[in-house]
Amino acid sequence: MSEANPARSSEGRQMFENLKRAVRLSARLSEIGFDDLAGLNTAFSELIGKPVGERFMIIPPFSTDCGLNITVGNNVFINQGCHFMDLGGISIGDDVMIGPKVNLVSAGHPTDPLQRRNGIVKKPITIGSNVWIGAAATILPGVNVGDNAVIAAGAVVSRDVPANTIAAGVPARVLKRL
Repeated sequence: MSEANPARSSEGRQMFENLKRAVRLSARLSEIGFDDLAGLNTAFSELIGKPVGERFMIIPPFSTDCGLNITVGNNVFINQGCHFMDLGGISIGDDVMIGPKVNLVSAGHPTDPLQRRNGIVKKPITIGSNVWIGAAATILPGVNVGDNAVIAAGAVVSRDVPANTIAAGVPARVLKRL
């Protein structure tokens, strides 16, 4: 389900405050550096406003536009240079590997030109368990990626990816069942 919100409303101002918070906390991840894994986990937990799962690992830099709408399962690896736009919500299952420079985009603007300027459309992204997302892939609003799926490097995923499949291309399509 999508929802349009005026960007200049009180909700829009709150989103801007959350953005400033997220930029500050994302920068702290890079300052901590990769040598302090416990410090990275603590900083990422603060960024998302909840504990990360067991065996969580992230390589900075990482950026997000809010952070508070991200949920991370156990044994999740996020490689360097990833950007999560989580206004619509991002849920990541257990045993997920996310390659470098991956973009998860759960919000955008309406396609109607009259609504585009002042609206935001939010649609959650759900990543199942045991998923591998290859380098520089982009997952767009509203997409569900099923358990055990593989998203190939560079793919642009605009539709759901069934469990136990490999999806690749622009736009991504299922190439193979696992």
